[in-house]
Amino acid sequence: MIANLPEIDMTQTKAGPDIAAGRLHQDAYAENFSDLHPLLETHEAQVEADRCYFCYDAPCMQACPTSIDIPQFIRQISTGNPDGSAKTIFEQNILGGMCARVCPTETLCEQVCVREVAEGKPVKIGQLQRYATDHYMSGHDETPFTRAASTGKKVAVVGAGPAGLSCAHRLAVHGHDVTLFDARDKAGGLNEYGIASYKSVDNFAAREVEFILTIGGIDLNTGMRLGDNLDLAELRATHDAVFLAIGLGGVNALGKDNESRGGVLNAVDYISDIRQADDLGRLPVGRHVVVIGGGMTAVDIAVQKKLLGAEDVTIVYRRDQDRMNASKFEQDLAQTSGVKILTNAQPHALSVEDGHISSIELERTTTGEDGSLQGTGEILSLRADMVFKAVGQTLVQDDLDASLSLEKGRIVVGADRRTNLGDVWAGGDCVLGGEDLTVTAVEDGKVAAESINAALSA
Repeated sequence: MIANLPEIDMTQTKAGPDIAAGRLHQDAYAENFSDLHPLLETHEAQVEADRCYFCYDAPCMQACPTSIDIPQFIRQISTGNPDGSAKTIFEQNILGGMCARVCPTETLCEQVCVREVAEGKPVKIGQLQRYATDHYMSGHDETPFTRAASTGKKVAVVGAGPAGLSCAHRLAVHGHDVTLFDARDKAGGLNEYGIASYKSVDNFAAREVEFILTIGGIDLNTGMRLGDNLDLAELRATHDAVFLAIGLGGVNALGKDNESRGGVLNAVDYISDIRQADDLGRLPVGRHVVVIGGGMTAVDIAVQKKLLGAEDVTIVYRRDQDRMNASKFEQDLAQTSGVKILTNAQPHALSVEDGHISSIELERTTTGEDGSLQGTGEILSLRADMVFKAVGQTLVQDDLDASLSLEKGRIVVGADRRTNLGDVWAGGDCVLGGEDLTVTAVEDGKVAAESINAALSA
């Protein structure tokens, strides 16, 4: 459970924009950003595993995007075989450790658990998965797979996030030589830069990348950005296949005047700053924070701003709360952390004092009979030292081959994640129909790798 905030010093409150670092006592940051779900002890894991019915045609397994054999890995925990359990998980999801931390299990496997349906208390599948994978990784320096003999085939994987890592590892297992590129200084993608810090502590994202790379045959190159120092046409000419896992590099705008003024920020950028900060006490924090959006990113930035010492944090969402993309668990987490959720309201205007945001005007909304969103004309105002945009991200299309098929701002792929270009595959957030989930990105990478392997083996 997230720790309660210590009392905030109110003596410095002022009328205008108020942004400062170090709002909390130094020892409060470690407490507030401690592990959201601490690792289960061995006895706790076995007791929880014994609650599983080990269902035939288990609905939990069908709900898992990567098709992990959940009854099998839980049975292995119950019989005292956590290493075997981890191997069962890794066979389908090499990023099973991170997925155990960030996957919305409450809307996937745990939602359909027989015990959830019957009793309202599912087996803690996510925490059991973490128990098994953490146990394995703490005792083994390498993945439980043996790399096949080199095929001599070369594959370029662009993007070292969940989809790219999953694809690269599976290709390496098949014996292909993989060159893995990423635009940032560190691999990991959103696992490293884009999730709330309390969901993944102790540098786990980086340690998982190192674990995956132990398979061998993967050459990691960071600081390589498509459209900058990396060219898709050249990659196609020098490799037998290309997998694009480039994510969504652009951020949607609010489309309001004064949006470029001080204090109006992209949530994903600030979350990255939190993730990479050596000293959380040095991060700038406003007393009055407004977050625009209704997804996981909105919750992640809102909760973390509260934990950093913001006095008042409000999530503003344009529709009813039950339409928010953030899960019920995430919404409850926000509210129990002291974040307010204001629904049926949309940005109307941004007010500025001395070049910096000071307040935001919101228009009340309603939903028409046809489902369209309509403004009511009723305006309310919220004081704001910081306004965070968490209204979705977009694909940067300028860096892609003009002949690559796009639809609705995403790359079009088939069921095997192959694009209209015969030697190019794609997966993760950048593809049409992609979901903003680590686990679905992992599945995309796995499916693409098997398709690439089949094509290269033909």
